[in-house]
Amino acid sequence: MASTDRFDAIVIGSGISGGWAAKELTEKGLRVLMLDRGFMVEHGEGYTYDGKPAYEVPARNIMPKPLEESDYFIAKHGYVAPSNQAFYNNDRLNPYAYDESSKFYWIRPAAVGGKSLIWGRWCFRWSPDDFEANKREGIGGDWPIRYDDLAPWYGYVEKYAGVSGSRENLPYLPDSEFQPPMPMNVAEKWMKQRLETEFPGRKLIHARLSNMTEDKPEQNRTKCQFRNQCRNGCSFGAYFSTQAVTLPAARATGRLTLRSDAVVTGLDYDPGTRRVTGVRFIDAKTGQAEAVSARLVFLCASAMASTQILMNSRAPGSGRSHFDSSGTLGRYVMDHILRVEISGDIPGMEEYIEYGRRPGGVYVPRFRNIGKDDGVGFRRGYGYQGSAHREPAEPVGFGASMKQGMRRYGGWKFSFGAFGECLPYEDNHVSLHPDKVDRFGVPLMRFNVTFRDNELRMMADAREEGEKMLRKAGLQNVKSEEKEHVPGDAIHEMGGARMGTDPRASVLNRWSQAHDAANLFVTDGAQMASISCVNPSLTFMALTARAADHAVRGLREGMI
Repeated sequence: MASTDRFDAIVIGSGISGGWAAKELTEKGLRVLMLDRGFMVEHGEGYTYDGKPAYEVPARNIMPKPLEESDYFIAKHGYVAPSNQAFYNNDRLNPYAYDESSKFYWIRPAAVGGKSLIWGRWCFRWSPDDFEANKREGIGGDWPIRYDDLAPWYGYVEKYAGVSGSRENLPYLPDSEFQPPMPMNVAEKWMKQRLETEFPGRKLIHARLSNMTEDKPEQNRTKCQFRNQCRNGCSFGAYFSTQAVTLPAARATGRLTLRSDAVVTGLDYDPGTRRVTGVRFIDAKTGQAEAVSARLVFLCASAMASTQILMNSRAPGSGRSHFDSSGTLGRYVMDHILRVEISGDIPGMEEYIEYGRRPGGVYVPRFRNIGKDDGVGFRRGYGYQGSAHREPAEPVGFGASMKQGMRRYGGWKFSFGAFGECLPYEDNHVSLHPDKVDRFGVPLMRFNVTFRDNELRMMADAREEGEKMLRKAGLQNVKSEEKEHVPGDAIHEMGGARMGTDPRASVLNRWSQAHDAANLFVTDGAQMASISCVNPSLTFMALTARAADHAVRGLREGMI
């Protein structure tokens, strides 16, 4: 096994958390090695189909069925298209132990930049109640931090990354440091006025997005061009990604070394000093096994990948990880429940169309169980993400009259979908397969994660309330659909190495630092003790910046 030079810190993973870790650590003076299992995608030049219309994309950007069957299992459930296929994991080359009896959709990236290249870009702060609900309800483990611990770090990352949205002064959805919001279209404004009149206390607000509405010339980034092609990569840098934002900042310090195609297989550990002594990885191109050491390790490979690495970090012949003295590693795995969609037709306003293609829409924040139990038969709550839109008219007839008709638009429609919170259940867990390994010799991940009655009752309520809101707002032909709820489908998986105060009941402390290794920090979704009902990436950013600050101070003070 070859050995590499020593660095001050190693960052494993280059997604939303890993990018922030690299930026913060290098800017604080550390020499950092970033390892990522994906291939290298450079900002701009690596976005093959950025700005391309469908007719310039293979298969008119429709995923070929044979390719789905052979290589991209997850494409059957959306997300993957020929224009962004390279950013996603090949499920044939890199499988997991999928089980029809316990379905979990593990949706993974395949490129440097990780999920920052494929995320939906909705950015929300968590509320104070999100950090307090576990303790108040006696569910899962109490968060060792509160909103006030994270609030300054939210502001720090928001101002740098760029978040557009509107100030609403809602205690259950705190405002961010916003750039101006992307304006609602005329139908959404109509919908907002009617919904808020018919349902006092409920709100319909602008989307909160990492898509900028103002330029950041100091970062060589340009505001959103309203193309809605974010999933192909954005050469303008208009939305937050590692490529556009944190990687250039880390590179500018001259203290970053980036290794792509580096598949981390485990961490070496000295039980005497209780420290990580090395990171083991395999060069995916050459098959060469290597090891590297540093004073500090930030594990940011994504929630399930980081948990897999931790579980595979064990003494020869042992079935237990070096980092699992609590017995909770791999447990309390969560994801948002979704796949409830409600839609209807908005009457009138057919003289209006929307100019451009916004990459976002509108949001209806949580209104259930705010700080107390509403007696609705479930705990926690949900919100809705949606938009109003007009599509080109359907073709009717044939010939010149059909072509002329297709130049017109159909009527306005409004649709939204619910995102609900999953409770932290101890027996929602992942494990390593005892017999099957991947092409790098790492045991495959097995998932035993299910949604329970609480989540299903929540989605039933979301469907009922969504229909009720649209009907009372005056929409016509209101209909709803509820598809199969499969964990992992929201790509918001969290847990597996949760933080907590008690080392006997958690993997990490309040600084995202391993109880069993002072020089190991895990700052992606694995650390989460609950998941709120809002998108988590902004919280990952804030927690990572906070942990990096603490880690560097610990190094300088000789505490790490």
